[in-house]
Amino acid sequence: MQMAYAKYHLGQVLRHRKHPFRGVVFDVDPTFSNTEEWYQSIPEENRPDRNQPFYHLLAENEQSYYVAYVSEQNLEPDDTGEPVDHPDVCEMFGEFEDGHYPLQFQMN
Repeated sequence: MQMAYAKYHLGQVLRHRKHPFRGVVFDVDPTFSNTEEWYQSIPEENRPDRNQPFYHLLAENEQSYYVAYVSEQNLEPDDTGEPVDHPDVCEMFGEFEDGHYPLQFQMN
């Protein structure tokens, strides 16, 4: 079995290659780890290979904020230098700097 290495990292701002949204990475699955129903809902001609990293993003588009689950092949770095306005960003990350968010650790 081939090892999958994530190209992108936690706190990095990415954008989707085909759809108009961007987001900040808050988790990474080494291979597809969502439901079969979710996978089958993607049109077959657009369905990504399961054997690649998949990213959980705090995403935003022109209309809303949401959580997105996206294959590595459909992402690329966002080079706008703009922060992501998703309301949950401040709960997981520190202040936006140099194109990414540092993880925020809280002691309980």
